[in-house]
Amino acid sequence: MAGAWRRWRRSRPFWGGLVTVLAGAEISVLPLAPLKVMLHQGVAGIPSVLMGLLMILMGLTAWFAPHHRSLAGIVTALLACAALVLSNLGGFLIGTVLGIVGGGLTFAWRPVAGPAGGAAARAVPDGAPGAGPGGAPGSLPEPASAPGS
Repeated sequence: MAGAWRRWRRSRPFWGGLVTVLAGAEISVLPLAPLKVMLHQGVAGIPSVLMGLLMILMGLTAWFAPHHRSLAGIVTALLACAALVLSNLGGFLIGTVLGIVGGGLTFAWRPVAGPAGGAAARAVPDGAPGAGPGGAPGSLPEPASAPGS
């Protein structure tokens, strides 16, 4: 069971999604005050709740549709910046900071190569004949320079 959880967690931007969900929850929970306060606040709390729910949706998208991670990361960072203006200073800055960090983690995540790719990457050292620019296995080698150049 622990192995299945570890494989699932490593096959997607888990930590970026988690931080994004926490940011969305923090932004959307702050305006959900008691009824007297919400009635006094009026429609000003609606953008906070909507942005928080969208951020939670982006975090869940990062978990369950990792092929859309770049879009989810960019939208999360933009929502976090918009929350700074529209939602109680972005959840008193905590939600904005968490949203920007979560969006960055989600956007920057790259899938790990499988066992065959990992073995091939370790088998060809940098600068070896099979390694291309930067030592990437399977890429074309750099062309030889012409004599006298």
